[in-house]
Amino acid sequence: MDPFTPFIVSVALLFIIGLGCLMVKRDMVRLLIGIEILFNAANLNFVALSLQTKGFIDPFAHSIVMMAIVLDGTVIAVGLAMALNVYKHYKTLDIRKLRRLKW
Repeated sequence: MDPFTPFIVSVALLFIIGLGCLMVKRDMVRLLIGIEILFNAANLNFVALSLQTKGFIDPFAHSIVMMAIVLDGTVIAVGLAMALNVYKHYKTLDIRKLRRLKW
């Protein structure tokens, strides 16, 4: 068994959970949580695949993941700010109810 097989299985599970959260949930905050789970799956996959060469750890992949974590945090912060503004204005976070507000 490869040493990174548990990582790949974890990535697959996180990806499935994130996609399920995006497809099933209708609350804006839960959608943002699903997006964050997908980001974490991508970061874990990137780090796991950087460990493929035995005895060598690629520092480039780790630096890319650190930058991605910072960017993911800013994306989620902006999304939460938007959700807070929508809740203050419309008193709901349900996507179905907000879609009816189209022009």
